[in-house]
Amino acid sequence: MASTDLAAFDLVSSWPVERVAVGAIDRKGEIHLFGDRGTFRIASVSKVMTAWATLIAVEDGSVTLDDPVGTDGCTLRHLLAHTGGYGFDTRDAIVSPGKKRIYSNTGYDMIGAHVAEHVEMDFDEYLAEAVFAPLGMDGADLLGSPAKDVHCTIDDLAKFAAELRTPSLIAASTAHEATTNQFGDVEGVVPGLGKFSPCNWGLGPEIRGHKWPHWTGSRNSSSTFGHFGGSGSFVWVDPVAHIAAFSLANREFDDWAMQYWPMFSDAILDELGRK
Repeated sequence: MASTDLAAFDLVSSWPVERVAVGAIDRKGEIHLFGDRGTFRIASVSKVMTAWATLIAVEDGSVTLDDPVGTDGCTLRHLLAHTGGYGFDTRDAIVSPGKKRIYSNTGYDMIGAHVAEHVEMDFDEYLAEAVFAPLGMDGADLLGSPAKDVHCTIDDLAKFAAELRTPSLIAASTAHEATTNQFGDVEGVVPGLGKFSPCNWGLGPEIRGHKWPHWTGSRNSSSTFGHFGGSGSFVWVDPVAHIAAFSLANREFDDWAMQYWPMFSDAILDELGRK
């Protein structure tokens, strides 16, 4: 049962958006929700859901993280960690795999195609069967690219955040690997934020590390992992605090998000850290 009793939710009234929904999961696992219960496009938060489905396919033996995909030397692991060498939206490799963290929608489209081929099912159907259905994400649907086109409600995102916080669809060891930095201290760019060295990333989720400024809060631990989307969405899990927070909005990510999201995250950590 979700509650809406957090003082931190009052901050949302100042956000310059027409539609918004937010949520958090406290240390006891209770879900707190507030705002619009309608459907939103979650943009690049889709990548974490795509990654989770891919890791399920890894565990059932349909694919492996070492599968070659794309240019010579590129593997599924490289693509999940944005080190495949592909540009943001081009099929041409820019650098050799593993050399640089280049954020790539193309890489995630390639992941979806590779998994679909090996599970013998369209990727949107596989994502629904492997992730959405078992988690009860009844309002979630992939309506295009595995990199950016999942649509869902805040209730759906809460269920996925709960899965990230306490995995049930994949083994704990797999989840640990997914949220551990891949390919060392390579530099890279977080879209909308800038260049970081190192630019820590797991197998799907971004890892906060010591990046600053950042879309999470100043109180978030360096182990915090998650993703934000260009449509105004985010989800993070802080494994040190054992707290998660997430949001959906109908305004594209820009300076407004960097002004309000970190304050919201800090307020969530402060309030739920005392419960």
